Amino acid sequence: MSLTTESSTNFWLTRPFSERSTQIFLGVLVAALALVTILHVAVPAGNPLHIGAYTVNLFGKYLSYALLAVAVDLVWGYLGILSLGHGAFFAIGGYAMGMYLMRQIGDRGTYGDPVLPDFMVFLNWDSLPWFWHGFDMAWFAFAMVLLAPGLLALVFGFLAFRSRVTGVYLSIITQALTFALMLAFFRNEMGFGGNNGLTDFREILGFDLRTDATRLGLFLATGVALALGFILCRAIVTSKLGRVSVATRDAEARTRFLGYRVERFQLFVFVVSAMLAGLAGALYVPQVGIINPSEFSPIFSIEIVLWVALGGRATLYGAVIGAILVNYAKTLFTGIMPDAWLFALGGLFVFVTVFLPKGVAGLLLHLKRKKRGDDDSTPTDKIQEASV
Repeated sequence: MSLTTESSTNFWLTRPFSERSTQIFLGVLVAALALVTILHVAVPAGNPLHIGAYTVNLFGKYLSYALLAVAVDLVWGYLGILSLGHGAFFAIGGYAMGMYLMRQIGDRGTYGDPVLPDFMVFLNWDSLPWFWHGFDMAWFAFAMVLLAPGLLALVFGFLAFRSRVTGVYLSIITQALTFALMLAFFRNEMGFGGNNGLTDFREILGFDLRTDATRLGLFLATGVALALGFILCRAIVTSKLGRVSVATRDAEARTRFLGYRVERFQLFVFVVSAMLAGLAGALYVPQVGIINPSEFSPIFSIEIVLWVALGGRATLYGAVIGAILVNYAKTLFTGIMPDAWLFALGGLFVFVTVFLPKGVAGLLLHLKRKKRGDDDSTPTDKIQEASV
C-alpha cells in the first residue's frame, strides 16, 4: 500500500479505535458508566444495590484523577519527563472553573454583592480584579480551563527544553514551580481567596450543583472526558510524533543527531498534557465543591506519579487503573486509620518499586504472555506491546 493511501485510510486521530486495548478500555468505561447510572437512577434507595449521590460524586472524583494520571503518563511514560508539577496545571484548571462558578453566585452570596465574590467583600475589595473579568461567561471560562495551564506549560517548557534541562533537574524545577504557585495562591492579595480558596458554589450552566441529576451529569461528563483524553493520547503515541517522543525518551542525543528538533516535540506533548490536567481539575472542582492552594502541594504531584507507577507507565490504561486503585484505598484507609495512611502510601510505593517495577499493567501482560507460552521478550517489549 502506498504512503498516500495508508495516510488517507488511517487518519491518526481514528487509529486508536482499531486497537484491541483501546476497544477494551472504552468498553469497560462505558459499561461502568452505564452500570453506575442504572444503579443510581433505576434501583430504589432502600435497595442494597442502590448507589447514592455521594458515591456517584466520589466516582466522578476518581475519574477526574484518572484523566490527570493519563496526562502524567503521556509525558513520563512516552517522553521520559518525570514531572513533579502537574498538580499545578490541575489546580489552575480547577481555579478557572472555580472563578466561573463563583461569578454564577451573583447576589445570592452572604453579602449580596452582584459582582464581587464574598471573600472580596470581606477583604474590602473595591472592584473586581482585571483577571476575573470574562469568567461570568461559560465559553470564556471553559476556554481558560485549557488555555491557562497550556500557556503556563508553553512558557515553562520553552525555557526548559530550549535550555536542554533534563532528568532529575527538570523534575526539581517542575516541583519548584508548583511550590512557588502554592505560596502565591495562599496570599489574600492575589485575589483567589487565600488559604480558604473558592467554595460555596451554587450552579453550573444553570443547573443546581446540589441536585442528584447534576451530580450524575458531572460524573458522566467526566467519564466522557476521560474517554476522549485517552483516545487523544493514544492517537499521539501511535503517530510519528509518538514514535519520535519514545525515541527521545530512550536516546535523546541520537534523536537529535538524526535531525529532529527534539525540543519542539517535547514542548508540544508537554503542553497537551498540561491542558488535559487542567481539564481534569475543572471537572474535579464542581464535584468536590472547593478549590484551594493545597491542590498545588508538591506532595499531591508526587502522589500522581505514584498512581502511574502502580498502574504501569507507558500504557495509559495502567495510569487509570493506578489512579482509581490508590484513591479508592485512600478513601477506605483514611476512614479506618487516618493517622497511618501516609505510611501505607509509602509502603505501597516501596512495594511497587520492588515487586511491580512495570506496575499492574506490566503484571497483566506478563501473565498473558506466560499463558500463551511466549515469554522470551524483555519487559520493555511487553510494555510496548500494550502501547502500540
